Amino acid sequence: MSLILNIDSATETAQVSVAKGGEILQSLHNESQKDHAAFLQTAIQELLKTTAVSLRDIDAVAVSAGPGSYTGLRVGMASAKGLCYALNKPLIAVNTLEVLTIAAQLKSKSKESILFCPMIDARRMEVFTALYNADLTTILPPIAIVLQEDSFLTYLQKDKIIFFGNGSIKWKAICKNINASFTDSLNISQAMASLSCSYFLKASFSNLAYTEPFYLKEFHNNI
Repeated sequence: MSLILNIDSATETAQVSVAKGGEILQSLHNESQKDHAAFLQTAIQELLKTTAVSLRDIDAVAVSAGPGSYTGLRVGMASAKGLCYALNKPLIAVNTLEVLTIAAQLKSKSKESILFCPMIDARRMEVFTALYNADLTTILPPIAIVLQEDSFLTYLQKDKIIFFGNGSIKWKAICKNINASFTDSLNISQAMASLSCSYFLKASFSNLAYTEPFYLKEFHNNI
């Protein structure tokens, strides 16, 4: 049964967990985005201590590869790759939008045919988003868009869509379509544990040398 260390610092809340067979043994969170770098290593040490798990016992390290905060993605990816290199363990890189979608699916009790739309805040009225069905099949590939009142109109005319993620707050303020609904308070840690476990079972590992964060938009360094 897989024992995976999960690292997610893609958004404003960083989350680290140890999961066995896709079920969380212990998780820790940090809601101060500017402190993610300092939080990760301390949190990993604390998790291993409280779960009595040795780093050598870990089967793989999973990281939320993006899209999301540029700095947060780099911090998470560097931490995950460093551990994998030192321990000779496989790296699992998961899409942040898919993690959010699984979290929404875990919470949703609807039996209707609906689509799931994760949204990650990309500042101002822009979001990183995508559309998935209940089987996590991609309907709209990950994209960065500036939200307008007629966004997603083509899809909302024929499907009910659940919107979620920190970017959905500003969309909710301008969306008037009756086929749109919103949800929050998602269990991101459990969702990532489930997804990374499925990757592990399929041996869907990422190349340690060449894997990079999935920024979705070109990164511009203003320094």
